[in-house]
Amino acid sequence: MRLIALATFVLLAGCGSAATTTATGPSDGTIPVVTSFSTLNSFVEAVGGSRVSVQNLVPIGVSPETFQPRPQDVVALSQARLLVVNGAGIESWLGKTLANAQNAKLHTIVCTDGLPVRTGNPHLWMDPVFAKQYVAKIRDGLIALDPAHAGDYRSNAAAYDKKLDALTAAIRAKVETVPPAQRTMIVFHNAWLYYNARFGIKTVGVIEINPGQDPNPQQIASLVDLAKANHVRAVFSEPEYSAKLAQSLASSAGIRVVSDLYDDSIGQNPKVSDYLSMLDYDTDTIVAALK
Repeated sequence: MRLIALATFVLLAGCGSAATTTATGPSDGTIPVVTSFSTLNSFVEAVGGSRVSVQNLVPIGVSPETFQPRPQDVVALSQARLLVVNGAGIESWLGKTLANAQNAKLHTIVCTDGLPVRTGNPHLWMDPVFAKQYVAKIRDGLIALDPAHAGDYRSNAAAYDKKLDALTAAIRAKVETVPPAQRTMIVFHNAWLYYNARFGIKTVGVIEINPGQDPNPQQIASLVDLAKANHVRAVFSEPEYSAKLAQSLASSAGIRVVSDLYDDSIGQNPKVSDYLSMLDYDTDTIVAALK
């Protein structure tokens, strides 16, 4: 685990917890944990249970790749005991915010440390097999901070691992109902690299190669050609991104747009309110479109 040298400030009430806070942490005695974005909350809550109070910096529905920190984020980090981030470059905005928080007691878990990051793509959590590694790191981080309750954290992590195993099996079974020749996707941004690699789906093309940078007309034309050549049935996007580019591509290629997938952020709808339900919903949506 990394130790980031930072001093103590006063915290605003956490957006992920109802507990009131003081200069030393939540008044209910829980461990104040901050995650960089909402998809990671499920892992911390699953392992920490009632012993943690969790809040995320990037609001639900906002992309962590283009997020701009706010003053309240400095305050949140100044109070936290544990920070859980993805790493692999997705939180490029975090360094200055941490420096401003000056919290010498803050410990940081970088979930992708030691994992096989491919082509700089940070979305390893979208593979539930890699998600188990996230859970293990969070388990070990909480044990280091609170060894008296190590048994609880180990038990909680083991229980969640079983849910992740069941989710992996369920996703595989659903994807296998799609004929192999139809397991192709064009996506708005490449959050699906690891998911698709795990479950046998081919990513034919990506609209937004670099976060926040629109493709030029030649790139769109190339994607149209790829869609036709590979018999792609849909363009897949997420609610936080503009649908115009996806709709333009889909119209030119004669295919449909699926704009309600979730990956960088969970959703407000109960159907996608945590990691397990998010991937289950995404899988159902993808499979229905590919069929």
